[in-house]
Amino acid sequence: MIRVSFIEHRGKRIAYHDFSNVGTLQEATEAFRQSAELVRAQPQGSVLTLTNVEGSRFNKDILDGLKTLTAGNKPYVKAACIVGLSGLQRVAYLAVTTFTGRHMPTFATADKAKDWLVEQT
Repeated sequence: MIRVSFIEHRGKRIAYHDFSNVGTLQEATEAFRQSAELVRAQPQGSVLTLTNVEGSRFNKDILDGLKTLTAGNKPYVKAACIVGLSGLQRVAYLAVTTFTGRHMPTFATADKAKDWLVEQT
């Protein structure tokens, strides 16, 4: 399943990460691989990313993988945001942002997130 691809919004390219309903380490690992491959092939400081985590579950291994991915993608990302956070996902979100030093605002809808992203350029 393709979980990471470019979409366009108001003339800007956004790397959309569909991490929704990820529930196993195998699914997460494949999604993280796709993200690293796509994002790190771009010029540093150029990528806008939107990550949808709605319905996903995590454990220590998935959280560790997410921290590693987020830290590794950091040099390539101009702006990033998240949609779909609920409950315990917010705890994981805080762990990732604290560990990586990344600023990734959260939004209630993908449309609001995309609008915010394109304004960051």
